[in-house]
Amino acid sequence: MSVWTRVSGLFGLGGQALAVRNGAQYSGPVATLVADTPRLGPDHALQISAVWSCVSRRASTVASLPFFVYTNSGGLRTIDRTSRLWSLLHESPNRRMTPYEFWSTMMLNHDLRGNAYARIDRDPRTGEALSLWPMPADQVEMTALDDGSLVFLYRVGDDVAAIAEENVLHLKEMGNGTVGLPRLEYMRATTGEAQAAQWQANRVFGSSGKPTGVLMVDNVLKKEQREQLQARFSEMAAGNTARLYVLEANMKYQQLSLSPEDQELLNSRRFMVEEICRWFDVPPVLVHHSNVTTWGSGIEQIVDGFHKFTIRPLLVSIEQAVRKRVMTAAQRARVTCEVNLDALLRASLKDRMAIYSSAVQNGIKSRNECRQLENDPPYDGGDVFTAQSNLAPITMLGQTGATHVDES
Repeated sequence: MSVWTRVSGLFGLGGQALAVRNGAQYSGPVATLVADTPRLGPDHALQISAVWSCVSRRASTVASLPFFVYTNSGGLRTIDRTSRLWSLLHESPNRRMTPYEFWSTMMLNHDLRGNAYARIDRDPRTGEALSLWPMPADQVEMTALDDGSLVFLYRVGDDVAAIAEENVLHLKEMGNGTVGLPRLEYMRATTGEAQAAQWQANRVFGSSGKPTGVLMVDNVLKKEQREQLQARFSEMAAGNTARLYVLEANMKYQQLSLSPEDQELLNSRRFMVEEICRWFDVPPVLVHHSNVTTWGSGIEQIVDGFHKFTIRPLLVSIEQAVRKRVMTAAQRARVTCEVNLDALLRASLKDRMAIYSSAVQNGIKSRNECRQLENDPPYDGGDVFTAQSNLAPITMLGQTGATHVDES
């Protein structure tokens, strides 16, 4: 990092977010928004329930959608279930992981570190991808060479492997086009506040919610008497609820600290959930935040917006990265890879049937095509495209099915 980058970053004049340079790539902030903000790594950040829920919701949604491979021929495309690419993306990315496990791992790195990497093992004869192996983002360093090419240095223990860019699948958060911005680094002020609120809540509720206080008596006490009273009633402040205390000689106990409600500790923690959800672009209701619209009241529109504005852009990024890095030039000429968003409707039989009905009645899909989507067997005559008779041209209204009877 250059001296100018450090100085300009400290004064808010520049930084790493949009910087482009040769050598090792890093896009984290050079200065924090709030001074002395702690840096939380993934291990600490995932202990905040809102962070875990947001990351889990995004990763599980993306990972649950199937990757389809289509062969293009003469303007038509058909599902190619026999190709290596289908086996790689839809069935088994490597010998250890299922597709769900692979993509959820990639999303975890993408959402927390801004970059997700997977090593591509290729057939030395054809160059086609045989397997994809995730590489933890914290163990990968990307370096830009003078000729503009990229090299990925993957560290495992004391070993370092240099991997060419054509053998690495790289998913990027928004950034300078070469490397994505690490989300956790930019949300340090938010996670630091959440950490402080969690610590305060544990401290308060760890003592059964008992605030410290003062024990008042009418008489002047000797040193020994004060020590005896402190030793006897110290548990009142510590929060021990297993004993009944009897105050004698007009003694009174007066709390000094505010209750959690007075401190608005609970309100601040609810606000932190909404703030963290904003960072991850996840509606708070989807992480079970009780202070917003609950299930059954507007949830369908919220989920639809989440799929359109959060999940769909992620899928486009994944599809384009797979096409650019995983597929060979020959495959790109004849094959298309897409994530099937229709799988998001699998949980709603009513919605699926309504869509199928509309498609069949308007001649968009045949009945057997819709049955295939439901894993039902085809039947004879189900490949015929049909349409409602009331969709005849307007010039033929009244003529469809009409017969003339001669009564003479």
